[in-house]
Amino acid sequence: MAQFVDWDLAAATAGALSKSGPAVSYEEATQVVAQLRDLTEEAAGHVAAYTGLTAQVEAPPVRVVDRKDWAAVNIAGLKQVIIPLVTRLSGDKQPGAVADAIGSRVTGVQAGTVLAYLSGRVLGQYEVFSAEPGQLLLNAPNIVEVERKIGADPRDFRLWVCLHEVTHRTQFTAVPWMRGYFLGEVQAFVDASQNGEHILERMRRGVATLSDALRDPDSRSSVIDLVQTPAQKAVLDRLTALMTLLEGHAEFVMDGVGPEVIPSVESIRAKFNQRRESGNPLEKAIRRLLGIEVKMRQYAEGHKFVHGVVERVGMAGFNKIFDSPLTLPRLDELGDPDAWVARVHGPVGLASS
Repeated sequence: MAQFVDWDLAAATAGALSKSGPAVSYEEATQVVAQLRDLTEEAAGHVAAYTGLTAQVEAPPVRVVDRKDWAAVNIAGLKQVIIPLVTRLSGDKQPGAVADAIGSRVTGVQAGTVLAYLSGRVLGQYEVFSAEPGQLLLNAPNIVEVERKIGADPRDFRLWVCLHEVTHRTQFTAVPWMRGYFLGEVQAFVDASQNGEHILERMRRGVATLSDALRDPDSRSSVIDLVQTPAQKAVLDRLTALMTLLEGHAEFVMDGVGPEVIPSVESIRAKFNQRRESGNPLEKAIRRLLGIEVKMRQYAEGHKFVHGVVERVGMAGFNKIFDSPLTLPRLDELGDPDAWVARVHGPVGLASS
């Protein structure tokens, strides 16, 4: 079987290139880890009370990680998804031992470079690839670094981050079909390729594009080049709608709960938003190519949609969005909450809004 990525080399590269975290003593580090675990549990109670969503499946405890651990967990998760895809797509076709080894090592270095960059930016993540139903990761060095940079109260900022990430965990544990649906759409994207035998090379070029952006901010390449067919565009639209919903819902919940339990939430939100929007040209180019700019828009668009639906039909009415994949918003509905309400709740829902 062809090897798409030299995973060991990817992990070694990510570990070697990951920046060291902010300076903290052993005692401080221990305190941060313990507090993040405690605040995760506190956030879970707030999120459940505010959303009305309760876990239907048991998830493992939160995992507080450093940058190298974050990269390693994500590499392990990607292996769980990509290796079966590569096996199915490559079949019995062998590119040759030398070509395969060289290609996988190049892609390994490139993938490790991208993950090293992301490991220095991600505050938290609900990682769904590794196993059912997923696991909540909190990147302690990044949380401490950001709270220091914006001058936030440490406990307030950490709880604020936990509210967002625990909402993501709730989305997947209170909606048991969500993970399977998401992974199915990833599979559908690959299946929709017109030329299946070339999809591995296109995936390699996508990784190379991201890696090159770290060195050349003027690069005109884009990961959107991976989209080659109308069928893939349709899948991408569904994935974009899903991710916009999940991110917007998490933002809506943290903004709804925050003022009640985080005294300095207004200051944190203002300073954090300013940090999101800032950045030198290199940072902005990398964010665009990695899709981080898109994610920042998703926060705003998704938040506006969730707010609009809750305003019309209440939180219980909004939660019908999680009934099945058929009740998820379509991409065009994200800018038109009335359209989603009319489709899912019918005229009665609109009349009562």
